[in-house]
Amino acid sequence: MAAATAVTAAMVKELRERTGLGMMDCKTALTEADGDLDQAIDVLRKNSSLKAAKKAGRTAADGLLGIRISDDGSCGVMVEVNIETDFAARNEKFIEFVGKVTAAAFDRRERNVEALLAEGLGAERETLVQEIGENITVRRIAVIDTDGGRVGSYLHVDKRKATLVELDGGDADLGKNIAMHVTAIAPLVVTSDDVSREVLDKEREIYAAQAQDSGKPPEIITKIVDGRLRKYLAEISLVDQPFVKDPDVTIGKLLADHSARCISFVRFEVGEGIDKRDEDFATEVAAQVKGQG
Repeated sequence: MAAATAVTAAMVKELRERTGLGMMDCKTALTEADGDLDQAIDVLRKNSSLKAAKKAGRTAADGLLGIRISDDGSCGVMVEVNIETDFAARNEKFIEFVGKVTAAAFDRRERNVEALLAEGLGAERETLVQEIGENITVRRIAVIDTDGGRVGSYLHVDKRKATLVELDGGDADLGKNIAMHVTAIAPLVVTSDDVSREVLDKEREIYAAQAQDSGKPPEIITKIVDGRLRKYLAEISLVDQPFVKDPDVTIGKLLADHSARCISFVRFEVGEGIDKRDEDFATEVAAQVKGQG
């Protein structure tokens, strides 16, 4: 019976350089593969999928956004890729992966995350999960593909907040300014006409209940409620908001000055709407130790 091949530090180093995975994982894989580097890579690939699956249940609420705009400005794509911690979001390979996801979504005009990951990015994601040690998810994709219009965009310096806007008319600078405003102020709709009747009725009901305690006559209460509703609509409607870079001008006036109209917008903020687990590292370690006791 042939003796097993001794796994050397040089072999582990080479495997780490080829895969980017941890030292102990590489050593274990080489031992299992009897020192064969190619077989060890196959072992790591299989184990990476298993470990990635185990990490898949962990909350990934941090991460980065990516944006791509076509040269003619007619199409824009925005993606959100999540990871568990801010520290890991600064990992160069994670940043590179976000770029690949953005480019692939743009090239294919793909809105469906599962379809996008099916083209090889899914396997790359699993490998990266194993290498970085945190769960990674492609959360959502927005695509605005206009027919003769223009897409403006703004990606904040932290790459955690971004907006795509669809304009009819205007130029690239206007598109960027409108997108910057949406990113900063976060309106809910383009115009007050876009607010649903259900939302209006709910707000009116709340304002009416608040005004009842004032003791004023019904006709005065009605005026108070109407006034508060108008204020609410102005606050959430893009065209009624003061421009963030010049509060003396509304977005509606800015658009009119450029003979333009905003058709739609999409705003992303990393992690919005995700329930984050409120548990510190010390508590997690203590729980693991207790489980091993």
